[in-house]
Amino acid sequence: MGNSFGKLFKISTFGESHGGGVGVTIDGCPPLLEISAEEIQFELDRRRPGQSKIVTPRKESDTCEILSGIFEGKTTGTPIGILVRNKDARSQDYDEMAGKYRPSHADATYDAKYGIRNWQGGGRSSARETIGRVAAGAIAKKILKQSAGVEIIGYVKRIQDLEAMIDTATVTMEQVESNIVRCPDPAWADKMIARIEEIGRAGDSIGGVVECVVRGMPKGLGEPVFDRLEADIAKGVMSLPATKGFEIGSGFAGTLMTGSQHNDEFCLDEQGNLRTVTNRSGGTQGGISNGEHIIIRVAFKPTATIRKEQRTVSAAGEETTLAGKGRHDPCVLPRAVPMVEAMVALVLCDHLMRQNAQCNLPNI
Repeated sequence: MGNSFGKLFKISTFGESHGGGVGVTIDGCPPLLEISAEEIQFELDRRRPGQSKIVTPRKESDTCEILSGIFEGKTTGTPIGILVRNKDARSQDYDEMAGKYRPSHADATYDAKYGIRNWQGGGRSSARETIGRVAAGAIAKKILKQSAGVEIIGYVKRIQDLEAMIDTATVTMEQVESNIVRCPDPAWADKMIARIEEIGRAGDSIGGVVECVVRGMPKGLGEPVFDRLEADIAKGVMSLPATKGFEIGSGFAGTLMTGSQHNDEFCLDEQGNLRTVTNRSGGTQGGISNGEHIIIRVAFKPTATIRKEQRTVSAAGEETTLAGKGRHDPCVLPRAVPMVEAMVALVLCDHLMRQNAQCNLPNI
C-alpha cells in the first residue's frame, strides 16, 4: 500500500536503507524510447551521498542496474526494472536507536502503524528510497523533452534565511550544477555553503526551499476536479522525505494582494497566441496547464538526525535521551533538487499520457 505513484505512467519503488538494495519498477513507458544507463546514472549521481563536503559522507556509487524493459538501448513497452545495490551500510551505527525513538523521525509512527519497524537507517522511511523515483524521473524527463519539448530545472533558492533571487526564465542546468549547494547564484551559493558547514560542525542541521521551474509546458494538462495538475504536483513533491510546505506561483504571498493585483490578464503574443501578461498563477488555471512556466517551491525541514543530545522515549516506554550517530546530511537541500525534479517529471509525464489518451483520439 502506498508504494506506487501515477496512473498511466506508473512507478512502484522498493527497498530499504540498509537492505540489499533499492529500486523501481516503471509500467506504462512507451516503446522505442532511446534511453541509456548513462542518462539514468547522471540523475542518480546528482542525488547520491558522498558527493561533496556538505552532504552525508556515506560512500555509495549508486550504480544503476537495468533488469528489464530496455533492449539494445530502447524501451520495449514492457515494465522497466532498475536496481541500485547498497554497498556502504553501517547498521551498527543504529544499535542504540533500536530501542529509542529518534525525534522527528518515522520510528514511533511506524511502530504505531505496523507494530514493527526496521531501525537500521530508518528502513523504508529513509530518503534512500528516493533512488527509485530519481531513476524513473530520468526516463520521464526524456519522454517530456522528446515528445513535448518540456524542460525541468530545480535549484536551491533558500537555506535557512539566506535567499537568492533567481530568474526562472533564464536559469540553466549548468548554473545549478556549477557549485555543490546547487544554487545558481554564485555569491549566495558561497554563503549557503559556509552556513551549512558551520551548522554541521555544531552537530546541528538546517532546512530551506527548493524552487523548480518547468519551461515549454503544453496547454491543457490536468484532470479536474480531484486530479488538478497543481494538486498532483503537490502530492508528488510532498511525498518526498523532509518536505513541509508547497507553493505554486505567487503562493502564500498572493494572500497579501487584491484580486486586481493578482489576476493574470490575457494578451496575444507576436504569433497571435493567447498568453498571460503575468504568471502569478504559476502555470495553471482551474487545475489545467495554461502554457506558461510552472513555478513551484518546496520547503524542506532541517535533517532530523543531529549529533546534539535530545529528549526521547524508549520503545519500552521510558524517558531517556539520544544523540544521533551515523552519517547524515546537515542539510538535505542540495541532494533534494533532483528528487523534486523527478517527482515533477513523473506527474507531468503521467498527465501528458492521460491527455493524449483522452483528447487526442480520432473522431469517434
